[in-house]
Amino acid sequence: MNSKNSFSHRRRYTVGLVLLAATGGLALTACGGADDSRTGGSTTTAAPGGQPSASSDNKGGGPEKLLWMGDSIAEAQAPALGAAMTAGGMEFKSVAAAGGGGVVGEIAASTWESLPKELASFKPDVVAYQITTYDWGTPDEQRAAYKRLAKTVNDADAELVIVSAPPFKIDDFYKPYAAAIDTAPKSAKSVAGQHPDTIHFLDASPLWGTDSTAAKAQRSKDGIHSCQQGSAAFAQWFGKKLNALYPFTPAAADQWATGAWTAEKVYGKNGCS
Repeated sequence: MNSKNSFSHRRRYTVGLVLLAATGGLALTACGGADDSRTGGSTTTAAPGGQPSASSDNKGGGPEKLLWMGDSIAEAQAPALGAAMTAGGMEFKSVAAAGGGGVVGEIAASTWESLPKELASFKPDVVAYQITTYDWGTPDEQRAAYKRLAKTVNDADAELVIVSAPPFKIDDFYKPYAAAIDTAPKSAKSVAGQHPDTIHFLDASPLWGTDSTAAKAQRSKDGIHSCQQGSAAFAQWFGKKLNALYPFTPAAADQWATGAWTAEKVYGKNGCS
């Protein structure tokens, strides 16, 4: 099935699963240290202010609204992603939450409580979920959670994109859950394999790499989050992937990459300069 040519005809019971990550190549602000927030659940719910006017290039039956989900890593990517999507003519909302945002296990209770309300109020065409650092569980539990997420999104007449997390430092906090962190993308891939005509899987390792300490991963000094440069690289890559899936034309990076979003508070919180 050709996703680009049949978007409006397959929004129900269709899942677009994309396991992806961002490339480098944008010269923005360097990364500093970070204050790692591991609990709480603060949520970014609006596209960053001061963005360029929405482009008129994406009015040909493609997606018009994107809901972004994930944890604090996704929260740091949200300002750049919102700027890029808005410049490309797509309405954007982020519910990425520091200290939460996942869909697996007990920690996901708040996500399952809030998600139906977000879907009903925002009415997205596409929901993009970045696998969180909290998707802890057995492979069976992970697969069940991702299938539940797909059904929830599809029942709201939207499509689902699942995005792999970039490599991040497995410190003392994450060490007890290292096995689950390793199996989460594999579990997502297995779910995608069950639906080859409607689920799209991309290996993220050629993009972010697999080593959180390498320059390619574009992590801040905490080894977990991205600063402005890494977030912009992700947004640029994600736009290209949407273009491959749907009738969506991403805006050129020079239209959004140095906008007001670069001064968002999340970067100061993560120690970015």
